[in-house]
Amino acid sequence: MLTTATRSSTPTPPTSLSDEHTPGVATSPPAGRSRLARVLRVEWIGQTAASLFWIASVVAYGITSTGDWLQLAAASAWLAANTATIIGSEAD
Repeated sequence: MLTTATRSSTPTPPTSLSDEHTPGVATSPPAGRSRLARVLRVEWIGQTAASLFWIASVVAYGITSTGDWLQLAAASAWLAANTATIIGSEAD
């Protein structure tokens, strides 16, 4: 059985003075501060360092086969994904 959610017609009050132009919508912290907070997280630093070391090892040992190119592509994709999380997302 499908049910539909009902929405309240009563607007929610602003949560701060900066929200008065859009009642009921909370604002997020400034993007620069949230990005810095994400960069300083141990998880992000560890994954980014691992991808950079992976790229460095592929380059140091040389690219002599298709497998080496795949390793380089995987490491580069991992680094690009980590970078994209900082550039294109807001704070949780």
